[in-house]
Amino acid sequence: MMAGKKKYAMVSGIQPSGELMIGNYFGAIRNWVVLQDGYDCFLPVVDLHALTARQDPKTLRRRTLDYAALYIACGIDPRRATIFIQSHVPAHAELTWILSCFSHMGELSRMTQFKDKARRHVKNVNAGLLAYPVLMAADVIVYGADLVPVGEDQRQHLELARAVARRFNGIYGDVLKVPEIYIPSLGARIMSLQKPGGKMSKTDEDRDGSIFLLDDKETIKRKVMKAVTDSGRVVARGANRPAMANLLTICACATGTTLEEVESRFSNAGYGAFKRDVADALIALLEPIQKRFHDVRGAEEKLAATLSQGAYTANRRAGEVLRAVQDAVGLVPKSSRK
Repeated sequence: MMAGKKKYAMVSGIQPSGELMIGNYFGAIRNWVVLQDGYDCFLPVVDLHALTARQDPKTLRRRTLDYAALYIACGIDPRRATIFIQSHVPAHAELTWILSCFSHMGELSRMTQFKDKARRHVKNVNAGLLAYPVLMAADVIVYGADLVPVGEDQRQHLELARAVARRFNGIYGDVLKVPEIYIPSLGARIMSLQKPGGKMSKTDEDRDGSIFLLDDKETIKRKVMKAVTDSGRVVARGANRPAMANLLTICACATGTTLEEVESRFSNAGYGAFKRDVADALIALLEPIQKRFHDVRGAEEKLAATLSQGAYTANRRAGEVLRAVQDAVGLVPKSSRK
């Protein structure tokens, strides 16, 4: 439940495919923690999005609860923010249908992630994959979101949400809020440790490319020490040095410092010493999160109650926006019988 009413709403969520990793923390969750005191925060685990790829049902259910527990472990306070499961709020799916009628096929087919996933999953190019950005638009619009913190890779989807909201308003008047996009200046795009030309991923088949939030300390040390480096021995950014730029960004994010401060600190250090410090910084950051996660996840009844209360709060807020949209397009309201 939320403490009091706040003027602005913030919405963001992560789909429970794969395991949460440091890119999710630096690019999204850490910013939610900072913003939760200044906004009405709606933070779903967006399980419906995960269905665009085939999921093992038991694994999906477990991961959905793991993600909710990790939200809390990372610092989201259920007393100040609304944590819930997307599929527990039917308005997400209902608004998606209406907004899909205001979304153009050309817009959806041009989405970079759709084209990328269609190439990689040629046997499962389903309609949900194409309509994914419309559901994402509904996720934020249904709460009247003012601000949506996302990683750089989601900018295109949010721009579509803004375009659809403006298109709807152009026909029916000022019904929908047009959300603003918030992308952090540091950590918005963490790259793979093994292939620094590509983004670190929750679902990377090469597990050495990602640092997962629940990796133990020995695994973190091994992955960081194995991380690809650029030619030369200087710990610094520069042209054609994506691997070092990525490790410097990770170090800055983990220690709460700037890239310039990290470069200055390690200007005379070798790669080995630098990597050891990066690993130590990540371990120091993640160990308390992991301890808190196991406490939260182990208290199943309390976690279930938190998600139930979150769904109640989210349903009330989403219902208001959905009813306004339904009224605008001319749908007959439900009769209220006592």
